[in-house]
Amino acid sequence: MSVVKKIKALLKEAEMYHSQGLLYEAMAKYNDATELVQKSDQLKDKPALIGGISKKINTLKKDISRIELAPKKPEMSTNIQDLIKKMSLFSPDLDEDAKALDAAVTLAKFGQFKRAISEFNTLLKKDSTRIPAAKNILRCHIALYSSNDAVAQYQTWLSEDAFHPDQLDKLRIFLENQLKREGVEKTLPKTKDQIIEISAEASAEADEEHVPAPEITDEEHHEPAAESEDVLDVNSLGITVDDGPQKGNVYEFKVRFQLGKVVSLLIPSREKDVVENFKVGSEIHNVQYYTNVGLFNGSGLVAAVKEITIGPLRGDFCVDIEVVVH
Repeated sequence: MSVVKKIKALLKEAEMYHSQGLLYEAMAKYNDATELVQKSDQLKDKPALIGGISKKINTLKKDISRIELAPKKPEMSTNIQDLIKKMSLFSPDLDEDAKALDAAVTLAKFGQFKRAISEFNTLLKKDSTRIPAAKNILRCHIALYSSNDAVAQYQTWLSEDAFHPDQLDKLRIFLENQLKREGVEKTLPKTKDQIIEISAEASAEADEEHVPAPEITDEEHHEPAAESEDVLDVNSLGITVDDGPQKGNVYEFKVRFQLGKVVSLLIPSREKDVVENFKVGSEIHNVQYYTNVGLFNGSGLVAAVKEITIGPLRGDFCVDIEVVVH
């Protein structure tokens, strides 16, 4: 069989697997096809071929992300949700508002987004927690595959004068960047008058934007609830393993949660071997942090490694890393 036929066969198999929901099998076929293209000396315009396959891989990655990060079953009973809230590990230094924020974040971590939104809405009334809570609400909507609801929530806050102008500006920039990193390009209104101008466009795009579940914000339990002005929102980070059997391996993680200087990663149970590289209290060197304003290098302190033992994300791991800037 010629190289061209082999590549076509692999791509056909990949599309078939994708259509049947066999996403990882499809990814393997796309990777095999890419490797064949790269190694072949007979093919013309190899960059274009690889680019075409890359687009299919990116689409597949989004589907995989939806499955990995979406709630795996409906919202749990109120009793179970209350139990999840109690699983937060509070520092004695935290005040009651910070503890409430932590408990709401824990609900979001366990995939209980609707209950978490309700808890965060209560925290909007508190000066120390209103911005972290607002960002969490927006991330919860996106985690529920509804960028439209996130945009509508922002527009409601804008129309009701729920925040100071400078706070709304921060939330607007934050949400635009969150949407952009999920492949949704949208310019949000800065004033009430602009809501009317944009609403026509938004209604035409309704139900067309479904983004993979990202992150809800989080903070390590010894940090204050209020966000400091110099903390950047981290979208993802790259880590090079320092030692052990995986030394030299590079892993890139999407940040699912963040609050203050602590970012949280959700690692699927099937990647337990990766989790073993994170030891509580250890420092990770040469970390690349990707933020809304660019890339910076630093390190990270492993603040917590928790296996989720209850709820729809049971079996997965949450790793909390405190950002250290050199």
